Amino acid sequence: MKKIALITGPTAGIGYELSKLFAKDGYDLVLVSRDEVRLQALGQELKNMYGTQSHILVTDLANGNSPRKIHNFVKQQGISVDILVNNAGFQVYGTFSETPLDKELDMLHVHITGLTILTKLFLVDMLAKGSGRILNVGSTGSFVPGGPFNAVYCATKAYILSFSEAIAEELKGTNITVTTLCPGATATEFAKRANIEDITLFKYKWGVMDARTVARAGYDALNQGKRSIVPGFANKMTVYSIKFTPRRLMTIATKLFMSR
Repeated sequence: MKKIALITGPTAGIGYELSKLFAKDGYDLVLVSRDEVRLQALGQELKNMYGTQSHILVTDLANGNSPRKIHNFVKQQGISVDILVNNAGFQVYGTFSETPLDKELDMLHVHITGLTILTKLFLVDMLAKGSGRILNVGSTGSFVPGGPFNAVYCATKAYILSFSEAIAEELKGTNITVTTLCPGATATEFAKRANIEDITLFKYKWGVMDARTVARAGYDALNQGKRSIVPGFANKMTVYSIKFTPRRLMTIATKLFMSR
């Protein structure tokens, strides 16, 4: 039987490129998103290109019931998931006192609650089966001590990295790995939807990468069982420099990068 990869947020950007990589390598897919039209189009595209069978599930991970709905769907379909990719995410940009609370709460549900529940449910299945891989998508923001204009976003991404590294260590010696992909600025719909295409980081293209290159780095790291990967030289240097920069100074620098 073909191996199965479950991917959240696969209809654009990094998730879309990851979907193609898995399909090209012979995986069948479980594709999860709230956009039914684009999910169906992606499923058809992957079938035409690679002969991939895609199981489509329309649900919004901002809804607290979605993780269990996804897990139940997989069980009902008789699917055994070999790889879980927690890619779904979005950004709310702006001064915290002015940003919409409802959107930030949705972000907490998607980045933290949903990701945690999905990881728990599918990890238990993987342990019972004796194998599996998990790819969680963090950010270079996972490493910063504070992210002005991205206060909630960076805090959630820091959680993803900390959480993933912890369970990766717990799983040492098993046949299951957890990898965190930590991209920097990436030219995708993500940036457009977050309205951050004109901030300093994008304006001067510091470390800005294309989604295909980022996805390939994450895919390779996953297959190699690495615990984390920061794609791109500029991004690696940024993350490395954080270790030697006082927290207050790093927060000021992050504010400059994120300013208009």
